[in-house]
Amino acid sequence: MRPAQLLTVLDREFTSTREGFHTPAMLWGPPGVGKSQMVAQVAGRHGVPVIDIRLSQMEPSDLRGIPFRQGDRVEWAVPALLPDAGRHGPEGILFLDEITSAPPAVSAAAYQLILDRRLGEYQVPDGWAIFAAGNRQGDRGVTYTMPAPLANRFSHFEVETNLDDWVSWAYRNDIDERVIAFLRFRPELLFDFDPAHNPVAFPSPRSWEFAHRGLQKFIDHPQLLQGTLQACVGPAAGIELFAFVNSLEQMPDLDAIVAGEEVAVPAEIDLQYAVAAALVGRAIRAEGHPERPRILGNILDYAGRFPQREMGVMLVSDMHRAVGNAIFEVPQFSDWAQAVSDVMLYE
Repeated sequence: MRPAQLLTVLDREFTSTREGFHTPAMLWGPPGVGKSQMVAQVAGRHGVPVIDIRLSQMEPSDLRGIPFRQGDRVEWAVPALLPDAGRHGPEGILFLDEITSAPPAVSAAAYQLILDRRLGEYQVPDGWAIFAAGNRQGDRGVTYTMPAPLANRFSHFEVETNLDDWVSWAYRNDIDERVIAFLRFRPELLFDFDPAHNPVAFPSPRSWEFAHRGLQKFIDHPQLLQGTLQACVGPAAGIELFAFVNSLEQMPDLDAIVAGEEVAVPAEIDLQYAVAAALVGRAIRAEGHPERPRILGNILDYAGRFPQREMGVMLVSDMHRAVGNAIFEVPQFSDWAQAVSDVMLYE
């Protein structure tokens, strides 16, 4: 399932705790596709805490608690890491990460917690959702086969990578537009993981964020930049991104485009992707600017100049996802939409 769809699922699962309809959800996927980040996004959207329990690093007693004598009986001290309405708040997310890397004895200790929302005398607060995540067997991680009794306590979702969803996330999180443009140019490199080749660094949504950080730190050290990018996304993808970034010296004048001047569209496809990504960034940064409608209109005019109309459609689609319905209020939008109607309707 696409990340955008899964975010809606997790959001509904969280809010359903208030009505008593919550089902614990398990996210499956290879490393680096954003499973933990999606859980954090849902928590951030609702302003609630996440208690992240890494089951792979725990012993059964870490969940069940420590026994102590109370008179002629033995009782259990509840672990402080488990959700408590008084200490953590009435609502939140209990996130059992790396659950497929947990030894069988630990996962067995979680059975009652997940299905019955309790462990012995301990009760998970009503407003807390339970999510889990783990790698699949074959992803070159430390994994155990999930026991059937544990699997049957979850609804299961496979996390897919999707470039449009990642691009929307990247613009919202100020990822370098050169990285966005490169992945629009080479979409198959968003996630390229082959466990059979035992890679150390490889392209993934997570590692492209690392590449973004590398660009900020080493753009003024070209002798180090290529090695840094390779360390983030692997040897081949790192070289390609480095060459792509260097080619952007031939970019047209973005200020002139935004100002509405006649600027030629570059002939090179990689530069067209770079211009499109940069213009979406300019549209985002125009929010609150008194000239925003004019800026959006000039970008829409430029979108209509691409010799391949699909490139203009991509630019406007990304801009709509980034700035919302504001582009519909610009007079140039209807002209652009009319010009590309056959592409939008039939291709």
